[in-house]
Amino acid sequence: MVKKRKKKSTKGKGKNKMANQKMVYFFGSGRAEGKGTWKDLLGGKGAGLAEMTDAGVPVPPGFTITTEVCNKFYDLGKKIPAGLEAQMDDGIKKVEKSMRLKFGDRNDPLLFSVRSGAKFSMPGMMDTVLNLGLNDDTVAGFINKTGNEKFVLDSYRRFIQMFGNVVMDIEKNEFEDILHAKKVEVGAKSDADLDAVALRDIIRKFKAKYKQLTGKNFPQDPKEQLRMARNAVFNSWNNPRANTYRKLNDIPDNLGTAVNVQTMVFGNMGNDSATGVGFTRNPATGNKEFYGEYLLNAQGEDVVAGVRTPQPIVKLGKDMPPVYKQLRNITSKLEKHYRDVQDFEFTVQQGKLFMLQTRNGKRTAAAAVKIAVDMVKEGLLTKEEAILRVDPQQLDQLLHPIIDPKAKVSVLAKGLPASPGAATGVAVFTADEAAARGDKEKVILIRQETCPDDIHGMDAAQGILTARGGMTSHAAVVARGMGKCCVAGCESISVSEKGKKFTIGSTTVKEGDWVTLNGTTGEVILGKVPTIEPQLTGEFGILMKWADEIRTMKVRTNADTPHDATVARDFGAQGIGLCRTEHMFFAEDRLPIVQEMILADNKADRKAAVAKLLPMQKADFKGIFKAMKGLPVTIRLLDPPLHEFLPKREELMVEVAVMKVKGEDKEKIKVKEALLKRVEDLHEFNPMLGHRGCRLGISYPEITEMQATAIFEAAAELAKQNIKIIPEVMVPLVDLVKELEDQKAVIDAAAKAVMKKHGKKIQYLVGTMIELPRACVTADEIAKVAEFFSFGTNDLTQTTFGYSRDDAGKFIMQYIDKGIFEKDPFVTIDVDGVGQLVKMGVDKGRKTRKDLKVGICGEHGGDPASVEFCYKIGLNYVSCSPYRVPIARLAAAQAVIKFGAKKTKKKAKRKSK
Repeated sequence: MVKKRKKKSTKGKGKNKMANQKMVYFFGSGRAEGKGTWKDLLGGKGAGLAEMTDAGVPVPPGFTITTEVCNKFYDLGKKIPAGLEAQMDDGIKKVEKSMRLKFGDRNDPLLFSVRSGAKFSMPGMMDTVLNLGLNDDTVAGFINKTGNEKFVLDSYRRFIQMFGNVVMDIEKNEFEDILHAKKVEVGAKSDADLDAVALRDIIRKFKAKYKQLTGKNFPQDPKEQLRMARNAVFNSWNNPRANTYRKLNDIPDNLGTAVNVQTMVFGNMGNDSATGVGFTRNPATGNKEFYGEYLLNAQGEDVVAGVRTPQPIVKLGKDMPPVYKQLRNITSKLEKHYRDVQDFEFTVQQGKLFMLQTRNGKRTAAAAVKIAVDMVKEGLLTKEEAILRVDPQQLDQLLHPIIDPKAKVSVLAKGLPASPGAATGVAVFTADEAAARGDKEKVILIRQETCPDDIHGMDAAQGILTARGGMTSHAAVVARGMGKCCVAGCESISVSEKGKKFTIGSTTVKEGDWVTLNGTTGEVILGKVPTIEPQLTGEFGILMKWADEIRTMKVRTNADTPHDATVARDFGAQGIGLCRTEHMFFAEDRLPIVQEMILADNKADRKAAVAKLLPMQKADFKGIFKAMKGLPVTIRLLDPPLHEFLPKREELMVEVAVMKVKGEDKEKIKVKEALLKRVEDLHEFNPMLGHRGCRLGISYPEITEMQATAIFEAAAELAKQNIKIIPEVMVPLVDLVKELEDQKAVIDAAAKAVMKKHGKKIQYLVGTMIELPRACVTADEIAKVAEFFSFGTNDLTQTTFGYSRDDAGKFIMQYIDKGIFEKDPFVTIDVDGVGQLVKMGVDKGRKTRKDLKVGICGEHGGDPASVEFCYKIGLNYVSCSPYRVPIARLAAAQAVIKFGAKKTKKKAKRKSK
């Protein structure tokens, strides 16, 4: 998808245009100026704080600086808009009034935490500063007020350390080394064991380190501290980890983050104080159980930083029974209010509970499904709301083996997460070796890139790793179809297929070494790592049943074998939208016959060769038809150029030269030379745009005739067993209606001959794969002959953009990083370009043939955003690899819910048969 330019603000240019606009929203004392629904403006955290305040939840008072200010900060070259400082001063006064404290007061200081908070939760990706407002003067006053010197000094050293790291980019270890050295010196096991004398020395050294690395003294003016911390939070919106997180989670870059300035409450004032984080349900399993951790006498970062081992949150019931009861009561109300599992943070200061945050909790796929279904049973959600609560992409986690989360791993490299799941095996570097060893042991096939004749090795392997290729490369597409884990385009590894090894840096992995792939993250891991099979729970079946009741667009699968067809059917596929016959030709017993056919220099010899293939093809189709049990099956006739079935030209040249040097049998050399000549005859500079698809069938009609005969023979034989089959014969790469007319005549003649032979009438459809721009533009003409269209959006994307999908991976990520693309167009359909061609093809085709059945069979058929687009333009079905069928089913149901009943009724008339 091409990224649209951001609209320029209508509020005008320059600093002064925001001066009269409200930029700061107060919350506290039981009232909030903002609303819980204003997540765009206040961010998720700010909106949650406002809503909790209005609901009477004990929330430390504070104010939120809006996300609009963050965007203006960047528009102005990282400068603050006019009027913000005055509004912040007003916000501080409101907090001071609420707390009866003064910010910067040396005797009774008000201290703040400064936290980020975007519209969508990005846990840990942006920055936080605690204990802001402490300085040499306020520390003295705070000690007098609390009578707890150790607590105050501990808070000050934390503030210097956090401020130095977050605001001034000083590496954490600069401070950690000082802290560790002092603990060793005084024999302290943990930070909490340090006394006031040790803490004063640490503070002195921290400030010296700060000055050494920044050239400035640690700031003593609390307002200056606040300004610097605020700007640091804005800056953190574009730090590398935040950018990466947004990219991985499809969060737009132009939302900005809010800044939440909130009164500090302290969990480190003694054993009557605590801090913790939790969830109202288990985010890993979805079980309805109070889940989380806490620490006594600690601040929030201690829980997540692992400085001390936290306690399970249920133990708080023994340590602080009244607080625990209040916490359970509040969080239960929050879950019911938001009607979703809540991720919350809390602090207990001297026995008093404060809620610092609540937000909808992140969860695993298994938990998401269980929570959604359970909440329907509990009356919190409708079925439609439950369906919308589960991200279709997450379902991948449920359908493939996954890395055992308890395992410790050594990540070597990272490529593209081309096919999800996890696989462990010994490294092999050729398809033949994978096939030879795959029956006896688990193997990972590692290639520079795969090609169609690697299919046997891919089938035998547990997973596939390639140094080249993208998300829709051969390796990726085939692996997804097989349900195998695949990491593609891992360009940081150097693969030597001859040397049977790959290297990255100083590490070399040789044949026989154990390797683990995480196809969900793209990680390549050294060694044998345990994997676990995910459990498809009863809730998964319930959710899918609800989705099927709602969706109107059917979901088929791309499958080439009975096994794939059976897997897809078990996942709920309603037919096959793409059966690629060329994959059947690469079998060990067939390839020599295919080569015999290609090498034939006359029609009679070619017909003799294809006659040998016919019974094999018939058996293939019978197996697939049986597996689909009467559901529609679309079979694409031979598509790739013929040279793909022959040895590589360069390899043959070397082989011939070696044979001559060795003085081998002249007749054998002659045979090899004939093969080489044919390979050279078939050589094309751009084979993907060359002699392939219907062009091949027109040049060699006997191939089309054989395939069509095999299809109809299989259907006729099954019809005698009372198994009704309606084959859909698809002619690939049609540009001109006359090409389709030519091939349809061959298909119809084959059908007529088979029906006459068996005395059985066979219902069938002849259609075409629309995968070229001209076919979209002339779809009204093509629909005069075609009874169905299937959009091959992989090739349509290539030919629309003028990209080779296997080579485009070299620059597409750069395009995404630079904002030229929002998403990879081979993963999510380019709505404005490729999508408009698809829509044109649908509209023109149905203008000619009103009952035209239309689907999509590119990889986009399993991408939720693309499925939504397909629904909106009125497709009858999408087709995707077997392991993406549940994803497409859920996405299709979500599309109906999002776009309403009116469109649903209109679509219902177009349901495929």
